[in-house]
Amino acid sequence: MNSFTYFLSVFHSSLLSAGKHKIEENNFRFHSCLITQVIESLNRHRYLNSFFSHENSTAFYGINQFSYLFPEEFKAIYLRSQPSSSPRYPAEVKTSLLTVPLPLRFDWRDKHVVSQVRNQQMCGGCWAFSVVGAVESTWAIKGHPLEDLSVQQVIDCSYNNYGCSGGSTLSALKWLNKTQVRLVNDSEYPFKARSGLCHYFPSSHSGLSIKGYSAYDFSDQEDEMAKSLLIYGPLVVIVDAVSWQDYLGGVIQHHCSSGEANHAVLITGFDKTGSIPYWIVRNSWGSSWGVDGYAHVKMGSNVCGIADSVSAVFV
Repeated sequence: MNSFTYFLSVFHSSLLSAGKHKIEENNFRFHSCLITQVIESLNRHRYLNSFFSHENSTAFYGINQFSYLFPEEFKAIYLRSQPSSSPRYPAEVKTSLLTVPLPLRFDWRDKHVVSQVRNQQMCGGCWAFSVVGAVESTWAIKGHPLEDLSVQQVIDCSYNNYGCSGGSTLSALKWLNKTQVRLVNDSEYPFKARSGLCHYFPSSHSGLSIKGYSAYDFSDQEDEMAKSLLIYGPLVVIVDAVSWQDYLGGVIQHHCSSGEANHAVLITGFDKTGSIPYWIVRNSWGSSWGVDGYAHVKMGSNVCGIADSVSAVFV
């Protein structure tokens, strides 16, 4: 199957999953739009792959479930994390961090304390997915069963955010900490891929609340950031993910900036065994995206601004 044919199959299935069930094959406007998107998408992939191809393990880009979207559409739908006005503090190297030995590789998934990759679909709720993922893992690290907690509850009830229209991870953490809301199981408050009215539960209802959180700037201190991950669990970060639309695998080293944060994700580990050390980053775009739903982002250079705003959750 050539690139054009494969693009058509991905384009068609993506439209169906987005709810566009009536595609008129003989519609001139449809075909004109399709041809324009095919050309732009393939040119974009060629451009992204033309740089730094000599570098070992560098990221590669191509056709995936987002290829049918123009970059402006992709950003408007999926990149809705907002930088918070809450203060972020330069990371103070604590004595406990200084004494932590840093292994060459570590991944919380190996400890069976990271839930499966979820899919935010057409909801701009990445900020909620990353925060809930951190709460789930931190609770499991404490020795409790790993549970799928409700992302929809955070989307609907975090009054200082905007639901599927976007939000801030720090605002969500501040809300969880201030209100001591108990997150319920996902089965009790399932994900609907749209904002809704907040469903309140009685104070006697079982659930999980947090005891606090930290928010630091680890730029230029990524080894300390890695030690924080070892001590506290998976870390909530916000990144510039514009070029992630076309990511297929490899280590992301270019095509993104610090200071341009627009997407929230969860770091579960790191790998320094190869020539290019990288963070292991869980996304919320489904397991068919990237490396089984994960991205690998180069460590040590604040690539995509990954160390600019880093939060840990305490339960």
